[in-house]
Amino acid sequence: MELPLVVGVDGSEPSLRAVDWAADEAALRGVPLRLVYASLWERYEGAALATGLGRSSEQVLADTIVEAAAKRAHRREADVKISTEVLPEEPVPALLREGQIASALVLGSRGRGGIAELLLGSVSLAVAARADCPVIVLRGSHDNRATSATRGRVVLGVGEEPENSAAVRFAFQEAAQRRVPLEAVRAWRCPGYETTDHPLMAGEPARLHEERAVQTLDAALRDAPEGVELHRRTAEGPARTVLLDASADAGLLVVGAQRRHGHFGLQLGRVAHTVLHHCACPVAVVPQRA
Repeated sequence: MELPLVVGVDGSEPSLRAVDWAADEAALRGVPLRLVYASLWERYEGAALATGLGRSSEQVLADTIVEAAAKRAHRREADVKISTEVLPEEPVPALLREGQIASALVLGSRGRGGIAELLLGSVSLAVAARADCPVIVLRGSHDNRATSATRGRVVLGVGEEPENSAAVRFAFQEAAQRRVPLEAVRAWRCPGYETTDHPLMAGEPARLHEERAVQTLDAALRDAPEGVELHRRTAEGPARTVLLDASADAGLLVVGAQRRHGHFGLQLGRVAHTVLHHCACPVAVVPQRA
């Protein structure tokens, strides 16, 4: 059975953008689309009250939200199979559970204009930091118009251990489905203690670090599928800064996140955390089991 693409909806503009984007993505992947609304309305309203009076106002609102989202997705991609679910529980655990049987989770950024629009909502951050499947957060395009999933190249942030990387495989897949180029980026820095004032050694430490970055890129792209247009780029500087610059005109930025056994807190590195808050395009955080 094909795993669905799951979208968290709450009626906000960011979640509507997520529905549009996910409908396009589901059509590209050829998978079902599942729309999920999670709220503790039953806990607060009371199950007995909801039974005695018919449906509570919160339940009516929840049903209205998912029905409107489903109609919106159907108008955008009529051939995609769509299902909906209203869950009476906290959004984060509900979405994490949904992610166990999903091909990916798609979430809105939940910002609300000005400075707030630059910041990621707590639900999106918590899910991206703990989910078992890739989580795509809709950054950029801060109006009510979703950017099509087929526009712009895919940018991949290549980490320290690219071999057998889930993020690399995900980026290959996304670029192939979209029929767009894949730009693999590896940032490098030369520590200050390795520099020297000797004229014969000038630039030597930096050259060695850049060569290592090139080798890391080659390892990451070794198993690239045929037909994907590849671009390799190394850049000196902090990885988060390099990737934010690369995302300015990209369609999707892909980064990895280590998931360590026995660790139950938020598992996001500094790079993934930064791009989730400030990226100019959608960000896919792909978990990698350590």
